[in-house]
Amino acid sequence: MKRLRISLIILAFGAISALLAFKDDLFLVSKNLDIFASLYKEININYVEETNPSDLMRTGIDSMLEGLDPYTEYIPESEIEDYKLKYISTQYGGIGAGTLFIDGNLFVNEVTEGNPAHKQGVKAGDQVIKINGIETKGKDRAQISQLLRGPKGSTLALTLLREGTTLNLTLTREEIKQPNVTYSGMLDGNIGYIKLDKFLENAGQEVREALENINKNNPKGVILDLRNNGGGILQEAVKIVNLFVPKDVLVVIQKGRNPEKTIKYTTVSQPLSPTVPLTVLVNGSSASASEIVAGALQDLDRAVIIGQRSFGKGLVQQTFNLPYNSLVKVTVAKYYTPSGRCIQALDYAHKDENGKAEKMADSLMKAFGTRAGRTVYNANGVYPDIVVEANKYSPITVSLANKNLFFAYANAYRKAHPSVPNAKAFQLSDADYAQFVSSLADKDYSYVSKTEHLLADLTAEAEHENKLPAVKADLDALRTKMLGAKKTDLIAHKEEIRRVLETQIISRYYFEKGKVEQAFQYDQEVGRAKALFNNQGQILAILKGDGNYKTIGSPLRSTTSNN
Repeated sequence: MKRLRISLIILAFGAISALLAFKDDLFLVSKNLDIFASLYKEININYVEETNPSDLMRTGIDSMLEGLDPYTEYIPESEIEDYKLKYISTQYGGIGAGTLFIDGNLFVNEVTEGNPAHKQGVKAGDQVIKINGIETKGKDRAQISQLLRGPKGSTLALTLLREGTTLNLTLTREEIKQPNVTYSGMLDGNIGYIKLDKFLENAGQEVREALENINKNNPKGVILDLRNNGGGILQEAVKIVNLFVPKDVLVVIQKGRNPEKTIKYTTVSQPLSPTVPLTVLVNGSSASASEIVAGALQDLDRAVIIGQRSFGKGLVQQTFNLPYNSLVKVTVAKYYTPSGRCIQALDYAHKDENGKAEKMADSLMKAFGTRAGRTVYNANGVYPDIVVEANKYSPITVSLANKNLFFAYANAYRKAHPSVPNAKAFQLSDADYAQFVSSLADKDYSYVSKTEHLLADLTAEAEHENKLPAVKADLDALRTKMLGAKKTDLIAHKEEIRRVLETQIISRYYFEKGKVEQAFQYDQEVGRAKALFNNQGQILAILKGDGNYKTIGSPLRSTTSNN
């Protein structure tokens, strides 16, 4: 009884201390608000030049938040709709067409199947001259978006230029749905595949429906593809984990400075697929909710993670209402996977002298244990159980994309070929590729190769050390040789360039679905997952930490090259 009284006294003292500290914080907030309000008033009344009160306040707000982290941001009323579309809702009123600017002119870049633009015959490659009678030239991206979007059922007039002919179309806006699950179905070998692009409203239900359809085929295994998924709503991530693990299992804990922001999230229902073999694909752009799903399924030894180290965003944001219909999105907590690790890569509380947050060194990472005793690590993202080397595009491929030369050739190809028979097997012939190379004869796709960058650095260093005269002839000779080798880059990087070009072309016929299906034939991570499902013993070995897949001194396990 005495120990109980002592414990209660300690708890009460702790609560009182926290309350007093909180009161001190409130006093400082109130004090500094008074100072800021007075300063803001005096500047606007007395400054020698005319001031803009709104601009001054926005500058002050942005400067204040800039010192915190990139995810804490102010959203004024004028940006609310864009914010909701980006972070919350998957629906908006529009026509279902993507656009891009080329030399100041607006072009249709892609059309989504079944939406108004598609129904009215709008095609990728069409130049958009006017929207509702308003010239598009000179407009920026935000202005174009505002012109294209509007209430469901409202009309939109487009003036297009196609192959020298002017077209005038009237479209009726519809509710455009941007699904979280952009593709799902069965792959060769009776393997289910779900591509989840974001975690916005209804993501959990969409994955459930996709999984229900896959389960009708009694799959050998399921691939959950979270590559390039930047995350979204935490609760949707919990629902998705719950599809694969039993009820009442801890998925994630968020911990904040404010005790009210410390919350445990556990599964609340029976799983839909508790035993089907599961792999999760991640890469360097898999972040936030994607990492919650991947990290939890790894910690629970429920899935094999394949790909590259994920982004490393272990922070939770919450929005708060402000006056005049504005919002502020605030980082309120860090989240921790079931093993207790936080995968946050950058420490925004401690920055270098330039104000830059740096990644934690691998040597400082701590080891944690999964349910079966495998070793996993905190910080710097989720490490895959099987690492597949990432595809890295060469400078010439990046230049061709940035100069929109893939876009131009895909439009020409679509004009010359009314149809292609099959998205999954589509490949460009050598003759097609030669035609593409010929189309570049009068195009500017200049670029600086990695070797040229290194040579420039070497030249600068030689000049800095006063050794340039002695090595200049050698450097010039090397530069000449490199320029000669550079002329063959279209051949040296043929396979890489051809794959990117094929993706552009197939979208003209089979839209987003076709792009996904066509890419399967080259997809190293999907191929590795399919091979794994054909070796159930290997899956068990990985999840138990046996054999070559047991971590020994390194967070990286098995490595697969894409060569």
